[in-house]
Amino acid sequence: MIAIAGAKGGCGKTVTTLGLTEAFARAGIAALAVDADRQLPNLHVTGGVDRTPTLAALAAETGIRSVAQGSPRTSTAGIIPAPEPSANVDLESVLGRLEASTIQTIVDCPSGAGPDVVEPLAAASGVIVVTTDSDRSLTAAEMTVEMARRLGARVLGTVLNRCETVPPQVDSWVDVPVLGVIPQAESPLIDDETTTAYDELVETLRTRNATAQTPPAYDDDLLPTGIDALDRRLGGGLAPGSVAALIAEPASQSEHLLYEATAPRGTLYLTTERSAVNVQRAIETTSTETGTPTVRHVSGEHRLEEAMENISRLPAEATLIIDPIDVLERHDRHAYVSFLNDLKDWMVETESIALLHGLNGSNRPDNRTATIHATDAVFDVQTSNPGIGAGVGHSLSIPKFRPERSFTETIELSFDGVGAAVIETDQDGA
Repeated sequence: MIAIAGAKGGCGKTVTTLGLTEAFARAGIAALAVDADRQLPNLHVTGGVDRTPTLAALAAETGIRSVAQGSPRTSTAGIIPAPEPSANVDLESVLGRLEASTIQTIVDCPSGAGPDVVEPLAAASGVIVVTTDSDRSLTAAEMTVEMARRLGARVLGTVLNRCETVPPQVDSWVDVPVLGVIPQAESPLIDDETTTAYDELVETLRTRNATAQTPPAYDDDLLPTGIDALDRRLGGGLAPGSVAALIAEPASQSEHLLYEATAPRGTLYLTTERSAVNVQRAIETTSTETGTPTVRHVSGEHRLEEAMENISRLPAEATLIIDPIDVLERHDRHAYVSFLNDLKDWMVETESIALLHGLNGSNRPDNRTATIHATDAVFDVQTSNPGIGAGVGHSLSIPKFRPERSFTETIELSFDGVGAAVIETDQDGA
């Protein structure tokens, strides 16, 4: 179930609910649009269906298919209007039934930040925040994001309605990817340009696995790195608050491991060399499962300060990636060590994890020793060419791991089709 939310009335939640539902149906996925706004219901008006039957009928154990009305534009998309304001409906229970069904449900939430919006946000597996490019709508959208996070709801991203470009304010949001930009149209549910935009939005949700990114069923106290074989060997991942270094040769293709690490949860990806556009393109075209990270490029003389400013906006239980850390390691040692201390403090405070990607080239930074000393774990990728025609070999060792755990197994790890990598793990004596 996806909740469509927005604190500002008129931002386009209802049209987005219908547009997304009908796009899912056009893609061959059974989909249902549900109005959860009991005070100002208008899904049936915008959708062009009768006012009844309503969501109240489901509370009487009536089947979903007998209650839902077919969309006049896409017959395989269903629409269920909101209950009458006077109807005594246990919305939490009804939404729970819909969440348990096999139909992709899109819920049109009430506007604002009042108690009526709490139930649909809490019941949904993910939330999409809708906004226009007006200052009032953008400010209201930020409030909606924060409210969803306080409720423990997963923010899948934002949809920009009646827009042509992404406003700078949205570009600065952390862990709120732009899922779609819907242009202005007089009849957005039948306009070719807008329906294409909704179709692309569905494709984004499907290919980026945005509606089903859940951590593997490991130790609940650990955060998966996203590298499955490594997570299995670590008992589920890294402890919240951990900072790990991923050290590799420049030609090792180890960045694909970073792309995999974006899958389990919201991720802030700080790139210090490549542009944000190039990193985003690489993530979108890789063959491994990834998430939809927020990518930021840090540059200039004040990279440490800029990096920390971005990190300070990281939400709880997130992943931070710095790729590569080399550029930051070349700063004054005192300033860099202070940065590492602040980074560690923020990871602990937000119960997040960080992966610092260091390259072992000919120009290895002097402050690499400070990085190794400050991190809780070191994952060392080794690359070798065993012979002509044999291909490139990859191995990964763990020379440092703070928890008192003995590593004796050899396991295999592969990333992005470059072949299996053997992980040989040794206990850090420190």
